[in-house]
Amino acid sequence: MGKKKKKEKKARKQAEKEHSFRQVVAEAAEKKEKLSRKDYEEEMAKLQVELVRLQEWVKHKGLRVIVIFEGRDAAGKGGVIKRISERVSPRVFRVTALPAPNEREKTQLYMQRYFAHFPAAGEIVIFDRSWYNRAGVEKVMGFCTQKEYEDFLANCPQVEASIVHSGIILIKYFFDVGQKEQERRFLQRINDPMRQWKLSPMDIESYRRWWDYTAAYDRMLAATDTEVAPWYIVRADDKRRARLNCIAHLLSAIPYKEAPFEKPDLPKRKKRDKDTPEAPRYKNWVPQVY
Repeated sequence: MGKKKKKEKKARKQAEKEHSFRQVVAEAAEKKEKLSRKDYEEEMAKLQVELVRLQEWVKHKGLRVIVIFEGRDAAGKGGVIKRISERVSPRVFRVTALPAPNEREKTQLYMQRYFAHFPAAGEIVIFDRSWYNRAGVEKVMGFCTQKEYEDFLANCPQVEASIVHSGIILIKYFFDVGQKEQERRFLQRINDPMRQWKLSPMDIESYRRWWDYTAAYDRMLAATDTEVAPWYIVRADDKRRARLNCIAHLLSAIPYKEAPFEKPDLPKRKKRDKDTPEAPRYKNWVPQVY
């Protein structure tokens, strides 16, 4: 048996093993009682305090971090990104969600437009979707050629190895959700005016092409789950648990300590000059309707 066939056989066995593991995890999650809002908010508050500590350590040490969020549509990626970023500085935690490439970007190297958003010292960049569009939506919807797709899968591990070897901490999450839960969330978006903005024609198409995406993601994970840049799978049928589990894992994936902080003393205010009014001469006040 040739090396290529051995590799393919090993990849198939690993995929079967991972699929079996996901089933076990899903069954275990179904047996759990729903996490109460009170318990969820208490745990989230603790984790968000730790995220602030992580932020200060990243600044203190000049670390560079990239966190990639991929997964099925309606799996809850946006929700966890919101909880990660809502209590920290947007200058340190930068969320990047690139639109479809323009005509100029289409002529560049595929990953070139992503490099422009890479972190400098003291920054954590969160990619809400990433270069893995090529292995998912672009493959399924025919937005790239077969050669472009195969080249991406072949080259991506090498590029990510270079990123890691340059000193950047690279963490990749894939959010997985079952068919029934995805359907429930899509129907919720369709029927709730407050959520309708989340729907796009591509979302509806992804619902129809569930098995096409399954095949694409299976190939993507098999090709790009490497020792230096592994994928971490988040079971996301339970949104609250998914958020807590993901953030807890993120905190464990980046070693950090409490950064030194010296509390400053507030100085005395300078005295008001005699020509300075008691307050600026405001004109147009916002009506106090509440």
